[in-house]
Amino acid sequence: MRWEAMAGVGYHTPNDRFFVRNHTSTPLLDAATWRLRVHGPGVRCPGSYTYRQLLAMPARTIDTAIECAGNGRSLYDTQQHEPAPGAQWGLGAIGVARWRGVPLAYLLRQAGLRADAVDVVARGLDAPFEDHGRVRRPLPVGKAMDDVIVAYEMNGAPLPPDHGFPARLVVPGWAGIASIKWLGDLEVATEEIFTPWNTLFYRDITTQPVKSAFELAWDAVLPLGVPHVLHGRSWSGRGRIVRVEVSLDGGRTWRQAEHHGRHLVGAWLPWHVQWAPRTPGRHVLMARATDETGATQPLITPRHPFGYHFDAVVQHPIHVVSG
Repeated sequence: MRWEAMAGVGYHTPNDRFFVRNHTSTPLLDAATWRLRVHGPGVRCPGSYTYRQLLAMPARTIDTAIECAGNGRSLYDTQQHEPAPGAQWGLGAIGVARWRGVPLAYLLRQAGLRADAVDVVARGLDAPFEDHGRVRRPLPVGKAMDDVIVAYEMNGAPLPPDHGFPARLVVPGWAGIASIKWLGDLEVATEEIFTPWNTLFYRDITTQPVKSAFELAWDAVLPLGVPHVLHGRSWSGRGRIVRVEVSLDGGRTWRQAEHHGRHLVGAWLPWHVQWAPRTPGRHVLMARATDETGATQPLITPRHPFGYHFDAVVQHPIHVVSG
């Protein structure tokens, strides 16, 4: 997602601008033959559900973000001079959509969830990844029974193929790897489960940290002496954003950003500041947010060996020109 493409489009990320992250290629599945299996020793009544059956179940609609754990990975290199391996995302590996689907808790109750159930292993129907098999990752039962949905709609339309049609998990607040796409299988286990996607990859990666971004192109050009309203958004997997501070001089001074209302702050908080640059040349914009748990973006974040969870205040360069 290009952040400048979010300017003026509203709260949700349009489907055609929502970032795409696959381990292999996008499968084209037929909803008429698709089935979702719920099985394993952690349920008493295993079942298999069709797409039409899923659509007929009690539904819930949520506004929430999906973000790759590696969002901002390139900044370990360009900002902190500590490069990390993997796809060199800027800040665009995030999107907020209005998702509609069946609460995972409902499906698990229908299957007769046992009291000794521990993990729910979600498995996708995309092609096997290298020699690791199909993408699959366990969720603790506590999270599965909380706010997770099996989504079949994205922003009021059926899921696009790139985003998991016919159905996917949506796991609010957690790294995108938990929101398994092209969902075909939910195995409920009575012991802790280990897969490549919680050991070799994404180990100990669950809740996403606090981050902020300006709705501006990198190295954007702004005219001198003209009042500007700079827009941005901040988000956290831990909860709503309660404060955003902005620096327009590379961190020397800070001021609070403005925002309107509290009814749309669950997924991310849109904010703005007014600025009339007085000098031409290169400027560095910075934004730091604080969430309801008290977590605030640091100026430097410790390097993660796989480049996950870059949450430092981003130094966003722009150029002010005269004439």
